[in-house]
Amino acid sequence: MLRGDAPVLKDIVLVGGGHSHVGVLRRFAMRPEPGVRLTLICTDPHTPYSGMLPGYIAGHYTYDEVHIDLSRLAQWAGARFIHAEVTGLDRVRRQVLLRDRPPLAYDLVSINTGATPQTHRVPGAAQSVVSVKPINQFNQRWLALLERVRTHPGRTTLAVVGAGAGGVELTLAMQWRLRAELRALGRDADELEFHLFSADALILPTHHARVRRHFDDVLAARGVQVHRGAPVAEVAPGRLRAKNGEWLEADEIVWVTRAGGAPWLQGTGLALDGDGFLCVGATLQSTSDERVFAAGDVASLQGRPLEKAGVFAVRMGRPLADNLRAAARGEALRAWKPQRRWLALISTGDRHAVASRGALGFAGDWVWRWKDWIDRRFMRRFSEFPAMPTPGPADPSAGPTLKLDTADAQQALSALAMRCGGCGAKVGADVLARTMARLQPRTHADVLLGLDAPDDAAIVRVPPGKALVQTVDFFRAFIDDPYVFGQIAANHALGDLYAMGAQPHTALAIATVPPGLDRKLEDLLLQMMQGALSVLDLAGCALVGGHTAEGRDLALGFALNGLVPESLAGVTRKAGLRAGDALVLTQPLGTGTLFVAHAAHAARGRWIAAAVQHMTQPARAAAEVLRAHGAAACTDVTGFGLVGHLLEMTRASGVDAELSLAALPLLDGSLECAAAGHLSSLHPANLRLRAAVQDAADHAKDARWPLLFDPQTAGGVLAGVPTDRAHDCVAALRAAGYARAAVIGYVQAASNLSGAPIALKA
Repeated sequence: MLRGDAPVLKDIVLVGGGHSHVGVLRRFAMRPEPGVRLTLICTDPHTPYSGMLPGYIAGHYTYDEVHIDLSRLAQWAGARFIHAEVTGLDRVRRQVLLRDRPPLAYDLVSINTGATPQTHRVPGAAQSVVSVKPINQFNQRWLALLERVRTHPGRTTLAVVGAGAGGVELTLAMQWRLRAELRALGRDADELEFHLFSADALILPTHHARVRRHFDDVLAARGVQVHRGAPVAEVAPGRLRAKNGEWLEADEIVWVTRAGGAPWLQGTGLALDGDGFLCVGATLQSTSDERVFAAGDVASLQGRPLEKAGVFAVRMGRPLADNLRAAARGEALRAWKPQRRWLALISTGDRHAVASRGALGFAGDWVWRWKDWIDRRFMRRFSEFPAMPTPGPADPSAGPTLKLDTADAQQALSALAMRCGGCGAKVGADVLARTMARLQPRTHADVLLGLDAPDDAAIVRVPPGKALVQTVDFFRAFIDDPYVFGQIAANHALGDLYAMGAQPHTALAIATVPPGLDRKLEDLLLQMMQGALSVLDLAGCALVGGHTAEGRDLALGFALNGLVPESLAGVTRKAGLRAGDALVLTQPLGTGTLFVAHAAHAARGRWIAAAVQHMTQPARAAAEVLRAHGAAACTDVTGFGLVGHLLEMTRASGVDAELSLAALPLLDGSLECAAAGHLSSLHPANLRLRAAVQDAADHAKDARWPLLFDPQTAGGVLAGVPTDRAHDCVAALRAAGYARAAVIGYVQAASNLSGAPIALKA
């Protein structure tokens, strides 16, 4: 999120979470550029540091020690993090194209996506090999390989294709780890057989002969069979053939050879080299578009070819950040001059490493310790965040500092001025008209007057025999991705209708957006409403109108109409719990504490990504499964937390309930965040309901206790299901995609002995 009250004047979009872009994020965090909004788009919330990846493979580091948490880093830097896949660039409209969601506008765009394996160049390779690049996808394949070796009886043969520094280092790391695993299982480590294929007559062809000899000796001592001058010509399931005609049977084939640019770059019209990498000049700008920058492996520096080494990607971070800042300001850019020599520290898997720099080469355990110290220091730059001052209100007299055209500059000054209230706070008609023209809400036969012919109000018909169910929800954004926020806001609002068994019918949107340039507001509204429409359309709910106003914070809500039979047949209310029912919860708890921790830069990106997956999962199918299995009472678990909403049900039904703490499904990371004190501002109010819990003081010592009162956004459905059908109900929920659905307790007859209707057991 942009710090302070300054309107967004320029958008810099970073595509990919490579080493250069994490450097850009850090530099902008330490010195924000007023009016500039950074957005990072990446397919994964964590990015591995290539220098430590072999150490992770060898078992010397944990996953978190070698991965930079992009979500946390972006949050600290005040940047939006968009968890999505890029499919192209529309350079005319200045948009990044994304899979399954609307394009994202940019003023400047930088690409740091690394390299993509060119397995299509070798017949059969794409279908039969494990590619190391992109390395953020390698981990899952490595863990599967590790498990396969553990469980595979007898000899296992592994082939590594590519004998540069990466291939040699990975071979030795994998061998060290796998041999250790077999010894720990009491098996013979010599069951493993490693083959390394080099297309050249030499291994490590870009390094000095002294370094090559050292690794020749290590590979020979470890029993790795090196195939020199043997480019791989064909791959088939379980085997590969070198160009000399030799076939090798292999249980796993790991591909560490030459890579190229991502396929989507071919459709951008940008200048590419022979391997599909982006051609850039000394300023790291594309040679064919000054608004496009590139760094790291995906960049091909014209006039000075560089080895695809992590050191260059790291070193590009500073000049890339400086030139992006200068380009946003309209200032002159500076040329970057890469170093002629660089130090490579190459590990041998066993806490031993070799240093290579030009003709210089030396080795030892102390070199590994030195490398370890350098790597850990580097990683701390992206995991230990100093507190950043919060800017005060913008000074309208200062005016915009970025290079803007006249119309944009006038709007910027207007946005910085004192804002009006009342109807003066409405978003401009032109912005709304253009946004609505780009939206395509579903049509509905019962909508007699809606967005197709906007008027002062919508006119909607209620079908004969139906009764209208109405609900409303509204809240501020708690996530930087406006599209995902729109999805969550719509999903959250629909939860009330689904819990009652109503069919969603029509919706009115209520939104506030921070003031800014018209084109920025239009893009923001479009992203948010497209996300909401993707949920509303799936629900069969027609958007018929709404209201949009300026406000300090981005916020969105919906007034929804649903339909039920006039007889109320099939309606599930809070008052339907019966003694003996099982209590079924369809989704895990913990969104409140996780997003408080996220705002404090304390939640891991994978925790937030997993929480978002649950929050964007519609509750419709869950509610249908619950009713099909006899649920007579339902409610959605939202702001009042599990205890608050269960208490509403027990009071309305005249029953008591017992919950099992051990059975509660919890979101990953929620226990850690709650234990660290990251609790919602609503948590204290919810906690006052602890008087409804028997022996509350004793249970408050349990680590899961705070999550009973954690306010949920787009939470699960809580239902009472006949006990004899509960097992089948949970199985059906899981089959429908609600993988964490569980029986969390049981309904009991009311007792007046304690005055506390909810009992807990560990």
